[in-house]
This record gives sequence, C-alpha cells and structure tokens, in this order.
Amino acid sequence: MGTEAIKISGRIAVIVPCYKPGGRVVDVVRSIGSEVDFIICVDDACPQGSADLLEQNIKDTRLHIIRHSKNCGVGGATMTGWKKGLELGADILVKVDADGQMDATKISALVRPLLDGSGDYAKGNRFYDPAGTRAMPPLRLFGNAVLSFLTKLSSGYWDVFDPTNGFTAIEARVVAHLPLDRIDARYFFESDVLFRLYLARAVVIDVPMEAHYQGEPSQLDPLRVAPGFFGKNVKNIFKRTLYTYFLRDFRPASLNLIFGLPLMIFGLVYGAHSWIANAFSGHLTSAGQVMIAALPIILGMQMVLAALNEDIANVPKRPIHPFL
Repeated sequence: MGTEAIKISGRIAVIVPCYKPGGRVVDVVRSIGSEVDFIICVDDACPQGSADLLEQNIKDTRLHIIRHSKNCGVGGATMTGWKKGLELGADILVKVDADGQMDATKISALVRPLLDGSGDYAKGNRFYDPAGTRAMPPLRLFGNAVLSFLTKLSSGYWDVFDPTNGFTAIEARVVAHLPLDRIDARYFFESDVLFRLYLARAVVIDVPMEAHYQGEPSQLDPLRVAPGFFGKNVKNIFKRTLYTYFLRDFRPASLNLIFGLPLMIFGLVYGAHSWIANAFSGHLTSAGQVMIAALPIILGMQMVLAALNEDIANVPKRPIHPFL
C-alpha cells in the first residue's frame, strides 16, 4: 500500500495496461494504496503472461484482470479498462503504466482536481520542476519538448505540457461522453485524448510529477513513431481549427485565418516565383516586386498571430462533468 494513501470521497478505479512489463507490474499493483476502490489490469496479449503473473502473486479483492486475445495498443487497453471502470461504477478512472515509472502514492494528488470540481482530466507533468528532469534520458527530453509544442497546436491546450505522460485521471462522466471508437489506440493515445477533450470543452489540469527511470527499456521508439506523431498532430490541427472556428462558432480568429493564410501564401509564392525568374534571367528584383511579396506576408502573418493569440485565450476553463 502507498505510504501517502488517504481515503477521499469518490470511487476510484486504476487501469494498468500490461504489455511486456516483466515482474515490475506486480510491484506496481502492490504499491496502489487504499484510496483506490478497483484495480483493473488489462493483459494486452502480453507475451510475458502478465495476467498469469498477477493471478499468482496478487491476492487483492480489488483486482480485476482482463485478457486481450490480440494486442490492441496502450490506448486500446486503457479504453478497455475505462469501460470496465464504468461498469463497476467508478467516479474517477486513473491510468498507471505497468513499467514502474509512475509513483502510485501520487494518485491522491492526481485525482484531487477532479474530486474538488476544478477539472475534468488531470495528467502528470514531469517538466514542472527542472531538477526532476535530470534523470530523464536526453532523447526523451528532446522528444517530449517537440511533441508538447505540436500537441499544444493540435489539442488547443496551451497551458499543459508533457502530452505523452501516461499518468492520467479522468472523470467517468467525461469518458462516457467521449467517442472511444475514434480515439487512437496506439502510442498517439494520450495526445488524441487531449484533442477529443478540447472538442468536448473539458478542463485539463497539469499535476507536477517526478520522472522515475531505473534503466528499463522503453516500448516507445522515438525515431519509429515520430513521423506518425507528426502526421496525426497535423491532421488534428486542421480538424480542430475547422470545427472550433468554422463549424461550431465564427469569431474574429475565423476572419483572421480566412484572410491571413491566403495573404501569406500569396506573398511567399509570388516572392519565390519572382526571385527564381529574375535569377535565371539575370535581372535584379525590383522594389515593387519586393513590396508586392513582403506586404502580404507581413499583413498575413500579423493576422495569423492574432488568430493564434485568440486560440491561446480560448483554452476551456469551466469543467463540463457537472453538466453531463
């Protein structure tokens, strides 16, 4: 049991997706404190037999084990756990990875913003204290920084960081409101959940957490998943922009995007064409050509920055779960 466990109101279910965690999953489950009502471990077709390992070593009446016949990915396993948590009547659904990188004694701190009504979804942030990132491998540090910026653009949550952090808690009523069949089931899961939460106008809270690395291998290969992450984030940027500023609402940011983007594109295309044509013909680019290219770029950039500033101010601020 966690040393900081304090019983708080609300039924809490912890979901532990299991895929190649080794014996660490047993220690993770044992570290979950008494504030938790249900422990749902999803064996995601784990070749190491996580379900069998838990059945042999854990004697806890709170434990529920689900076996996937085929691997569904960390997101698919988590959503299976979410559904089971809803069936059990949980109010808060917490996700804890099985690799031991998350401190289960911090569950009370993670769920507190949801229980006091200030948020709909809480997630860990390993970057809150710079000193806490010293143990983080440099490649993970750099990758998280890049992904965080991309996810800010795609999700609209400009006030949160560390989007791939899997230590999360979500209000059960919000889960029931999400289109689970359209959420990415693989490593893009956490980022895609943020995108879906924004469309629902849910409030997301960052909770400072320390990173725990003990030399364990990561299942996430940054070089392998980077192209997919980039493409999916770009797709979500366009989808969120279209839905937020053109389908759901029409506001000053909409006008700034309508006029600003074409002006920038015109200026860039015209400027590039003029420069290339003059370079091949041996003529100097005239002041008029420079101005025709520069003015639309400058004006368009100002309009796009104004739209971006409005988007930053448009982060959801009122929790939705009391109204669901």
